[in-house]
Amino acid sequence: MPMHDRIIPYLERAELYHLARLNSQWFWLDEPLVSAFVERWRPETHTFHMPFGECTVTLQDVAFQLGLPVDGEAVSGCLGEFEKYMEGGRPAWEWFEDLFGERPPPNKVKHMTVHFTWFHERFRVLPPDASEETVRIYARAYIMMLLSTQLFGDKSANRVHIRWLPFVANLDDMGRYSWGSAALAWLYRCMCRVANMNVTNLAGPLQLLQSWIFWRFPSLRPAGFEVFSFPLASRWSAYLPPNDGKEQRVIRYRLALDRLTARDIVWEPYSALDVLAVVHPEILTEEHSRMWRAVTTLIYFAVIEWHQVDRVVPQLGGVQHILEDVFSRAMEPSIVHVTPRIHRGRSAYDSSQSPYICATAFCFANHTFR
Repeated sequence: MPMHDRIIPYLERAELYHLARLNSQWFWLDEPLVSAFVERWRPETHTFHMPFGECTVTLQDVAFQLGLPVDGEAVSGCLGEFEKYMEGGRPAWEWFEDLFGERPPPNKVKHMTVHFTWFHERFRVLPPDASEETVRIYARAYIMMLLSTQLFGDKSANRVHIRWLPFVANLDDMGRYSWGSAALAWLYRCMCRVANMNVTNLAGPLQLLQSWIFWRFPSLRPAGFEVFSFPLASRWSAYLPPNDGKEQRVIRYRLALDRLTARDIVWEPYSALDVLAVVHPEILTEEHSRMWRAVTTLIYFAVIEWHQVDRVVPQLGGVQHILEDVFSRAMEPSIVHVTPRIHRGRSAYDSSQSPYICATAFCFANHTFR
């Protein structure tokens, strides 16, 4: 869907404008490269295990690569019969009609999702004389598509879930959420699922993962692409991977990863002066950098994952320390991947998880940073 100029103020208030600018610049996914990396993903630690040690995608990477806020309220809500707990207890589809002016036809609806072609066909062209209320409707549609396809896509890759109705109903309040931590939680969960041999299709914000690979491993990035702007993932907007010999390319990438050393990774790609010159100033504030260093939980509805940056301190400019046993209980298999039970009327996580959601964030104040 095109980003009309009149909906930009709503995207800015929702803290999604930088992501929306990427929407028309998404690059093709190099599936063999991503597959080779995911093979080295360890669900127990949320890191890639390499010959030289561990590395991972962190909140810092999300902020620089996608320009998303990493501080704010958790992106969560009620998923079980949630339509009963919306505004005034009205059915979800009645609320959908109020927000978008009409309901999608039955052949475009499946359970609580709408086929993305309906949004694309219905809201592709904004009338030149559109009223402000019509602009708000188009902004809601754009945001629903943006979240469902670019950040939180599932294996279907063609449906928009109406779980976003409570969010787009209050466009002016969407900026208070931590979209970055939710996106990272979903990426972690999708990679952990693929680590299970019974799951073969990878979903989630995979362009984030691929851009992370290109920025941190120069030997694996495509030639050219020396010019970049913010968000940094836009650097690869014209990238087209080879479309043949995928099995052989997976093998070559596996061998390349086996040969990597500590000199082959750029531990701090964002400290370069040419990068700092294009980054949005808000990303560089102290409050954001404190979040990057926090060992805490990442929440996306029923998905709760650990942000274990204490295992990759060199990525944040520090010296790797011997891990303390502070989170030994959190590393138990039953706790690493928290998927709370969904109860009627409750949010996607409840008090049983509160010890792992609250009072877990800490910064590396006592560790050595260069």
